[in-house]
Amino acid sequence: MIEAELKARVRDVESVHAALAARSAGQRSKYKDTYYDLADERLSSEGRELRLRTITTDNGRRSLLTYKEPAVDTASGSKPEFETEVADPSVIDSVLRGLGLKDLVCFEKHCINYRFASGGRELLATLVTVPELDGTFIELETIVPEAELAEALEIVRTTFRRLGIQDGDLTTEQYTDAVLATRKASEQP
Repeated sequence: MIEAELKARVRDVESVHAALAARSAGQRSKYKDTYYDLADERLSSEGRELRLRTITTDNGRRSLLTYKEPAVDTASGSKPEFETEVADPSVIDSVLRGLGLKDLVCFEKHCINYRFASGGRELLATLVTVPELDGTFIELETIVPEAELAEALEIVRTTFRRLGIQDGDLTTEQYTDAVLATRKASEQP
């Protein structure tokens, strides 16, 4: 399955938040993401991602292990995604390190998730702030077979426009790259 996803910078956070709240009750959560890579950073250089995420909400905590293959659509960055819930993230962390993987980057995301239907698809919209980065982002995604990717991305684009997000606000920059660049810039004398 493919994660048909677009991400954008949000210029008018209050307006987008109101438009999403009219579609669905938002659920606040905090994500702690750790991305792993081989010592030579081959996974990243090939466009692959291996992430351990712990999600904390008012209802509790859960952890997911996610592997993403290289993008099948370069314009959107949409990737095949494989994900499973894990009972104990410390065990998975130990296994990955034992296999020779290292932390590429670890950071927090503060999110509000909205689930709703649009264009016949179940969508997940997430308003995101990363404490280390300026601004607010929105991610809008649906999971589809690869043959339905183009159609699903058009539904995502149309939904973005209805939320007040314009094509010029779209970005394919990954949080991992942005956080690493911010950290590197802060180390400069």
